[in-house]
Amino acid sequence: MNKTFRPALAVLASTLALASAAPAFAGKVLDTVKQRGSVKCGVTNGVAGFSAPDTQGNWSGLDVDTCRAVAAAVLGDAKKVEFVPLNSQQRFSALQAGEVDILARNTTWNLTRDASLGFHFTTINYYDGQGFLVPKKIKVTSAKQLKGATICTQSGTTNEKNVADWSKAQGIPVKTVVFESFEASFKAFFAGRCQAFTTDTSALAGLRNKEAPNPDDYIILPELISKEPLAPLVRRGDDEWFAIVKWVPNALIEAEEAGITQANIDELKRSSKDPAQQRLVGTGDDLGKLLGLDKDWSYRAIKAVGNYGEIFERNVGPKSVLKLPRGANNLWNKGGLLYALPVR
Repeated sequence: MNKTFRPALAVLASTLALASAAPAFAGKVLDTVKQRGSVKCGVTNGVAGFSAPDTQGNWSGLDVDTCRAVAAAVLGDAKKVEFVPLNSQQRFSALQAGEVDILARNTTWNLTRDASLGFHFTTINYYDGQGFLVPKKIKVTSAKQLKGATICTQSGTTNEKNVADWSKAQGIPVKTVVFESFEASFKAFFAGRCQAFTTDTSALAGLRNKEAPNPDDYIILPELISKEPLAPLVRRGDDEWFAIVKWVPNALIEAEEAGITQANIDELKRSSKDPAQQRLVGTGDDLGKLLGLDKDWSYRAIKAVGNYGEIFERNVGPKSVLKLPRGANNLWNKGGLLYALPVR
């Protein structure tokens, strides 16, 4: 054998040996979820449109539907979810301690959280931005007019830091009043303790419509002072569970691209000849085995909660309580930012 080939062959052999020795997946969350018979999902204490219980304790919202889709894919039943309400201070420690399997709680994906907390963000399920809610009576129509204003917000969130950064960058001094809980912060605002309230604009819309004494007395100012890409999180160290919680939302987004809905998915499962549709409805390539699931994983998720567009419209869209436009949360081919990783 030519001696010049020996180093290359040695490197190749070593690489193959390492690859064969390493497991395909690490961690046991999927096994635990199956043995328990439910997915534990950390959610907010109650943010309309994202995760909130009704008077009978039935949860609804965009984040709630994300967790239900995962339960449908993994356990075959979207109802097999235990919703664990967590405030901002509790959410990360609860996930770190294994008290929840998924944190789907209006949590912004940023470098600090991604790199330092031992978590993986999965798939962005809502593009948001921080804004301001003010009473019309103070006659403020722009955030630039908030000089000297008192602003209520919740501690332990990115909101407080964003206001400080914005205030410094814009040269607009404000006084931030922070509260431990979200409820305490917005109740203080509506009681007149602050001239403005700040959080993500999606939450501002919900507060105005559900908590304000008279919604018409309040406006959301037009400026956004931050980028807030919201995404579910899982603990690091379990590649299999990370892949599942990443790919289920991608399947819901791609289902909208492919024209698959709750209403037509069964007919498409029977008749579709489109390879992209077939993969999502369970009659094409078996991609479930790569996730440790069966062939119908994405079919069950879509059947349970609908495609991303249906989830959006039901929970936060123009016909919902929040009445929010699709905007940045539209599909990439309709002017938005949603671009599903290919399910293939």
